[in-house]
Amino acid sequence: MKKILKYITMASIIIGASSCQKDFDPSTYAPPLNIGGFTSADEVATSNLIGYWGFNGDLKDAASGSDGVNTGTSFSTGVKGEAMQGALDSYVIADPSSSITGMKSFTITEWINTAPPTTGIIGIFSLAKTTAFWGNIEIFIENGSTNDDGKLRIHIAKGAADNTIEVNGVKNLFNGWINLAVSYNEETSEYKVYIAGSRVAAGTLAGLTGPLDFQDIGNLVFGCVQFQTEPSQTTATGKQGWASYLTGRLDEVRIYNKALSDVEVGAIVKLEGRGK
Repeated sequence: MKKILKYITMASIIIGASSCQKDFDPSTYAPPLNIGGFTSADEVATSNLIGYWGFNGDLKDAASGSDGVNTGTSFSTGVKGEAMQGALDSYVIADPSSSITGMKSFTITEWINTAPPTTGIIGIFSLAKTTAFWGNIEIFIENGSTNDDGKLRIHIAKGAADNTIEVNGVKNLFNGWINLAVSYNEETSEYKVYIAGSRVAAGTLAGLTGPLDFQDIGNLVFGCVQFQTEPSQTTATGKQGWASYLTGRLDEVRIYNKALSDVEVGAIVKLEGRGK
């Protein structure tokens, strides 16, 4: 009888110990996500980040601390946290820091989620030029764009010269989150355009060589081209019937004062796409 009680007691101890043991979770032993040597998009070219709008419930530039001014936009679900939700006749204006107005090279990365244009070009980002039709930097989606043939237009001014980059045939640009990045390198005079972290265009332009030299610098505009605001950001023209607004969403706008490498751009896209 004593032996039986002994075995019952030992079995109870073993069962009790087993019931207290935690289930094995392999994820706790997995190494942290590391892409290109980075575990977060915030780690990429930290010293060169001169503008960052996360649109997480506010319009603040996390790099300079300045607030944007809203006209009709709201907040919605973003690729990371919240995003700026655009609408017709809606946009955000922000005062660029001296680091932005004085940059000689740059990279801009941003996420968009929008339908194709139906009422006019979709303005995404502008660094206004107060005396010219197009901004010092202007990024928009051209009329006639489809998910099989997205048409991206980028204007970069140097001095009095306006330089236009045209990228056609972009696939799957609409109706889902996609990252757009543009860079210019003063040392090589080369521009690069990236979609979803992959380079889709690169080259040089006759009027765009050496360090940038922005003139008549105005505000930053998110959600339309510079002349669609009320009043217009430029004395050269007012609102145009063939131009419209970003009625979709914009998120994670980053401005760097150097041309990032392909690896760095790819790392930002992959990390932000995973919420990092």
